[in-house]
Amino acid sequence: MSRWKQYQEEPTDDPDEMAERFVSVLDDLSYAKTFYSFSKVTRYINGLAAAIYQGIYRHRREDVGRFQLFFKYELPLLFRRYHRLLLFTLCFFVLFAAIGAFSSAHDETFVRGVLGDEYVNMTERNIANNDPFGVYKDNNPVVMFLSIAFNNIYVAFSCFVGGIFLGVYTLYLLLTNGVMLGVFQYLFFAHGLGWKSVLVIWIHGTLEISSIVIAGCAGLILAKSILFPGTRKRLDSLRKGAKDGIKTMVTLVPVFIVAAFLESFVTRHTSMPLTLSLSILIGSLAFILGYFIFYPIYLHKQGYRLSTEGKVIPPVL
Repeated sequence: MSRWKQYQEEPTDDPDEMAERFVSVLDDLSYAKTFYSFSKVTRYINGLAAAIYQGIYRHRREDVGRFQLFFKYELPLLFRRYHRLLLFTLCFFVLFAAIGAFSSAHDETFVRGVLGDEYVNMTERNIANNDPFGVYKDNNPVVMFLSIAFNNIYVAFSCFVGGIFLGVYTLYLLLTNGVMLGVFQYLFFAHGLGWKSVLVIWIHGTLEISSIVIAGCAGLILAKSILFPGTRKRLDSLRKGAKDGIKTMVTLVPVFIVAAFLESFVTRHTSMPLTLSLSILIGSLAFILGYFIFYPIYLHKQGYRLSTEGKVIPPVL
């Protein structure tokens, strides 16, 4: 088209004109990728859009480094892209947690079948001794921290890698962990310790369980890239899904470490003041909802976008 040729041969330094051209070319590129995804014209328009983009922002002072850019914009926008899949993952996990609690309430052998006789007997002894959460005090906190951090990270990466098996193994891990959580919580509610268990266990459980759900979402991202490649070649789609999933998992590692620290060094203080317990619990929940849900929505509403190559596109003013 003559318009494209004009944009290429007659570049402009006027910011408004450049912004108008950029929006126009993006519309053309979107149409071309939908109907002519592998044509030379699509590659040409993509190159033209990239050139205009660089022209707009080459003189823009970079106010954040690469590390900050990743966590401040790129990662939240990536989560925004997969919010629906994250919602599905959460609903799937909660469903089986509810099934675990319901089954426990209607079959007294179900709890022991899931948690094991040894754990249930130990918990009941602790309850009888007026120390229901004594299990968090038994081990050396440093050893406990290392063991829990390793186990949680291992489970999370298993959820992610399980996506390569079309998501079946990822869903299986979400199912088993969901049922186990439901049974575990029911055990304390059945002994009249439901509220107390929330104040103690969810000090670390808020970050831990949320991260497992997000890791499950990363696994389903991988599975989705195989099952539904869209206009991409299946191998290219798999590479992109793996890249997006790995970015998600990198974020979760420090979250799991913090959760392990809380479980090993903080949860053991089961008689801490109510305000302190609530502060940690609410703070953890606020971080999860803020960074993974509300902040990505805010950036999206501000006009920030993520290109198909994973680059942050600031709002065009």
